Amino acid sequence: MSARRGDSANSAGAPIEDLVGIGFGPANLALAIAIDEHNRRAPGSAIRAGFLERQENFGWHRGMLLEGATMQVSFLKDLVTMRDPSSRFSFLCYLQDRGRLADFINQKTFFPTRIEFHDYLEWCAAEFTSAVDYGRTATAVRAVEDGGTVESVDVVSRAVRNPADESVRRTRNLSVGTGLTPRLPEGITLGPHRWHNRDLLFRAAAPAARHHRRFVVVGAGQSAAESAEYLHRTFPDAEVCAVFSRYGYSPADDSPFANRIFDPAAVDHFYDAPEDVKRALLGYHGNTNYSVVDGELIEQLYRTAYQEKVQGRERLRILNATRLTAVEDIVDGARAVVRSLTSGETFTLDCDAVVFATGYHAADPRELLGDLAAECLTDAQGRLRVDRDHRVLTTDRVRVGIYLQGGTEHTHGITSSLLSTLAVRSGEICDSLLLRRTERDVLAGRARRRAAGSGADDTIAAPVG
Repeated sequence: MSARRGDSANSAGAPIEDLVGIGFGPANLALAIAIDEHNRRAPGSAIRAGFLERQENFGWHRGMLLEGATMQVSFLKDLVTMRDPSSRFSFLCYLQDRGRLADFINQKTFFPTRIEFHDYLEWCAAEFTSAVDYGRTATAVRAVEDGGTVESVDVVSRAVRNPADESVRRTRNLSVGTGLTPRLPEGITLGPHRWHNRDLLFRAAAPAARHHRRFVVVGAGQSAAESAEYLHRTFPDAEVCAVFSRYGYSPADDSPFANRIFDPAAVDHFYDAPEDVKRALLGYHGNTNYSVVDGELIEQLYRTAYQEKVQGRERLRILNATRLTAVEDIVDGARAVVRSLTSGETFTLDCDAVVFATGYHAADPRELLGDLAAECLTDAQGRLRVDRDHRVLTTDRVRVGIYLQGGTEHTHGITSSLLSTLAVRSGEICDSLLLRRTERDVLAGRARRRAAGSGADDTIAAPVG
């Protein structure tokens, strides 16, 4: 990801970057690939980009890389194929490189295991080690004013292992891909015996006495069902209590017509739709992704529960139509207070841990933007207004592009935080970066000619570069 010739420099003497990506998960990794492929095709108009990532190395939901768990999305919706099927970063190229292409084909499935797909992501990320500052957390974004306009920003970051190690990178554009934040029931905090499912493998593997031989899993979605199955399988001496307000796990709608909500064209349809239609579409098709479970896993859990009834030892307890009302710390564990929604009866479950598989919410990028947050335009509900190219709309004086990799469900639809459209979205952001740079270069050329007294106007856009 090379710099352009003649690029200006920041106060520290380093070139101003075209883009700094905050976070280096699958979304910004896909963008790094799109930029790299553009730079190889057109080195004269290369985009200079770098990324910050708080983890010490690449990782994506490592705490839920459960043995046997499969992806819920086709391998063809990898980081590149929907944008460029010939890319060297495709899942098929990864399989060929690993020597498993024929073996994968013989499985006759579109859905690799989560462990294998994570290995694919690591394989892609390995190509961008020099472009990513791992182990650094972005702490602030500061506007750099020039004649009353904000043409660039300084991104301040600190080393995770040494907070005194602070650095600043100046850039003309941001790509915010900080991922999702765990959602917890009101009043609940995490602790040694209160886990979010994102940390399941790490927490469950930690050596600890299990005096209660019981786990409580809260939630009704895919992660909750997977967590219950994993704990039941891993700890054969323990009882696993699944607590959720529904009567049973609901199957995900993965029928072909419903799945078209994840097509790239659906983003255009959603973006252009009136607000009431947006709300209706999200309501109609929430069961393709939210609080739903793969049908095969539902059947597996039901068979397990039934067989245990036959054997007279029920370790998997489905506490349906119930709600967790409180969690208390006790010696070597936690006490979950649960209320039946049908009878109103309250009872307690002393356990080794309560696992909250209660989902995520998108982080608000304005928390990082400092004074720039006030320059971001919002709708009547206080949500960020986002253009079709995934760029936050701002006041006219801000010319820095702030691109969002997630948190745009209200404008771009249900795929905002999913893998399905990463390949296409990364290409759209890359194209937007190039277009805006061309516009900036043309305006700068006009200003120089006016200053020189020519008074001439451009009628043809200058080439990128």
